[in-house]
Amino acid sequence: MITLKSTFGIGVQQGVKIVVYGKAGVGKTTLCATAPAPVVLSAESGLLALSQYNIPYIEIRSLADLRQAYAWAKSSPEARQFQTICLDSISEIGEVVLSAAKLTNKDGRAAYGEMINDMTKAIREFRDLAGYHVYMSAQMERIKDETTGAVLNGPGMPGAKLGQKLPYFPDEVFKLDIEGMGANSYRVLRTQPDFANEAKDRSGRLSPIEEPHLGKIIDKITLAPPQ
Repeated sequence: MITLKSTFGIGVQQGVKIVVYGKAGVGKTTLCATAPAPVVLSAESGLLALSQYNIPYIEIRSLADLRQAYAWAKSSPEARQFQTICLDSISEIGEVVLSAAKLTNKDGRAAYGEMINDMTKAIREFRDLAGYHVYMSAQMERIKDETTGAVLNGPGMPGAKLGQKLPYFPDEVFKLDIEGMGANSYRVLRTQPDFANEAKDRSGRLSPIEEPHLGKIIDKITLAPPQ
C-alpha cells in the first residue's frame, strides 16, 4: 500500500540538519549557544567557550557513548525537552571511534574501514532523527573533489573518504569565517560554494552570507514566508 506524504513544512517536522566547519578557534562550539534549546554531545575539551551559558552536555568518550546518546535522543521522554542535538565536534568523535578501532585492529586500513562504517551509520542516524534540529561542527580540511580535481576547504574527518562523504549527508553545509581585522573583525557563515570553499543550502532560503546564529537560520528555513 502506497502512502502519499507532503514535503510542505518538512523542515519543521524532521528538523534542520546542519554541518558547520572552520578553523580552530573560529567559534564553532559557541554556535551551540545560538541553537534552539540545545544539548551538546561533546568529545572535545573546548566547552570553556560555553561556560557563560547553562547548556546541558553529554561526554562522548567511546562509540558506545555515542550509540547510547542516540538511543536516548530517539526514545527518552527526558530528551524531548531539547530541540537541538549538537555534536561538537563530529571530527573529534570520529577520532575517538578511530582510536578504539586501532586498539582491536592491528591492520591500520581495517581500523579506518571500521571507523568509516561506524561513523557513517551514526551520522545517518543523527541526520534522520525526526523532531530535532541537529548541528554537527567539524574541523576544516583541504579536500580534493574526485570529479573535478579541485581542492576546496571542507569539513574534515579522520580518513579522507569520510571527509569527502560528510557534505552529502545534511541539507545545510556552512563555513564559519572571520572577516576584517582586529577590533573590526566579525564572524560570518558562508552558505554557498565558491572557488575555495565547500558549502550548500538545500532550503534555498538563505543569503550567501548569514549571521552566525543557528536559531535565526533555522527560522529562515522553517518559517513560512509572509503571504
